[in-house]
Amino acid sequence: MASQGQVIFWSLTMVIIVLAAVIALIIGFGVSGKRSISVTALTSPGNIGQSGLLGCTFEPDIRMGSIAIRWAKAGVAGLVHEFRGGKDHLQEQDVEFQGRTAVFAEQVMGGNASLELRDVKLSDAGTYRCSVTTSRGSGVAELQYQTGAFSTPNVQVENSSSGDTLQCEAPRWFPRPTVHWTAYSHTGKCLPRAANTSYELNAENITLKVVSLLHNITANATYTCVIENSIAKATGDIKVTDFSITRGTNLQLVNLNAESASSSLPACHWMLLLPACLLSL
Repeated sequence: MASQGQVIFWSLTMVIIVLAAVIALIIGFGVSGKRSISVTALTSPGNIGQSGLLGCTFEPDIRMGSIAIRWAKAGVAGLVHEFRGGKDHLQEQDVEFQGRTAVFAEQVMGGNASLELRDVKLSDAGTYRCSVTTSRGSGVAELQYQTGAFSTPNVQVENSSSGDTLQCEAPRWFPRPTVHWTAYSHTGKCLPRAANTSYELNAENITLKVVSLLHNITANATYTCVIENSIAKATGDIKVTDFSITRGTNLQLVNLNAESASSSLPACHWMLLLPACLLSL
């Protein structure tokens, strides 16, 4: 005959097993009765006047008819874009985004919910939400989208009677960037340099043309023009020797961000606490 202690032990064990099963169902199907899926958003800054990408991925589903993708922006009444059942549904699209958005329909079943945003505007910056529903469940992710202007510089030698000058010119930047030069001799010695930099407002009254002049350069050295603001950094290199000139450019975006989320409750934390809570009764 079982003792009272054994009866209590097995009763608590059964309670833990039942509650664990309930929690597993909550984790698997979410509060709404549907399983939550992982959705991840990734973005890089948008370049004004060009096409941008708001990245969003989810767990693939081969049933196209069950996939619904909704893009929304904080502070905007209408939707940014809606795609469901294999088609765009733009009846609720906000006027600010009409004719400028598209999803990659042929890649949706593979888990790509990314949004192409054409003709990026300064006002497109903000918080975006990517919501995805499939036959497996649903999930949501948010991203912060930054907009500005950035371009690679062109560095060239200007000859004059007063000495050779390097000109670093980049056509479009916003916000206003900083510009500095570095110079290294063929022996690797750093040569400090001061430059004259000017900014000219472009026709659309937003972006700036950047021109920086470095005077009295010498041969057998490598010069680098660095232009950067809060969203991008661009460099233009030029190597000057007695016999040749070699150029190179590089553009690097900053403030890349990624976030992922789903609609499930944090039940995994409850799972860890349950045994301790029950055994303390």
